[in-house]
Amino acid sequence: MKEFTVEKPQSLRSFTDNTYPQGSVYLSALLRAKDVRVNGVRVGKDVPLRRGDVVSYYTTKKQEERKLFDVLYEDEHICVADKDSGVNAEAVFSALREGGDCRFIHRIDRNTQGILVFARGDAAERALLAAFRERRVEKKYEAICFGTFPKREDVLTAYLKKDEKRALVTVSAAPIGDKIVTEYRVKETIGELTRIEVILHTGKTHQIRAHLAYIGCPIAGDEKYGDSARNARYHLTRQCLLAKELTLHIPSFKAGETVFRSRRTLAFPN
Repeated sequence: MKEFTVEKPQSLRSFTDNTYPQGSVYLSALLRAKDVRVNGVRVGKDVPLRRGDVVSYYTTKKQEERKLFDVLYEDEHICVADKDSGVNAEAVFSALREGGDCRFIHRIDRNTQGILVFARGDAAERALLAAFRERRVEKKYEAICFGTFPKREDVLTAYLKKDEKRALVTVSAAPIGDKIVTEYRVKETIGELTRIEVILHTGKTHQIRAHLAYIGCPIAGDEKYGDSARNARYHLTRQCLLAKELTLHIPSFKAGETVFRSRRTLAFPN
């Protein structure tokens, strides 16, 4: 059993996603079994929470033992984590913060797995945020997509516009919104599925997912921008997207010129 105290009003689901990795993945199952209690009272659905409420999660031994993230590296400046698909980056941050000072720097989508870096202390936070802003952090992804890519490798340029109300982005050739640059390299093709490496030259919300869908090669399993019929055929509910590699160029850091690689892999869907 894990227990947390609510610091501000929010929904149970939002609180869970931002607080507890196991809860982030298993909340629906826990609610069906009424294995969540708010102030000692069992609940079976998402409910509003108030400041001071105590939320208890009665996860099973199997659920609790599932390792949803690994710490690949940590020192006095940074902590590098490697998260599983299905767990919110904010929940990983919350768990790491229990072990000491930790600052949130960037995120990857809930259903994207792979590398995240966090700061230890004010100076490291400022340095990392500046490095991301100045493109001194290189990010490489791996994805499995549907469709045929027009070239074996290419650097794609387009424009991305956010719709905050619908939590969606749209991509177009017209100069509306933010310019995005996405590089890809085809690695392997099996039938209608292709594995690619993706290098982000800009880092906008849902950029990889929306940009690849825009050129007709949506990421397999992507329920927001993808091909729902083909996702259903392969029984996919999470996008096949992995934040595979992150390279720092921050000379003042102990690990300032280091390449961090995820230990996770993407398998072709059957």
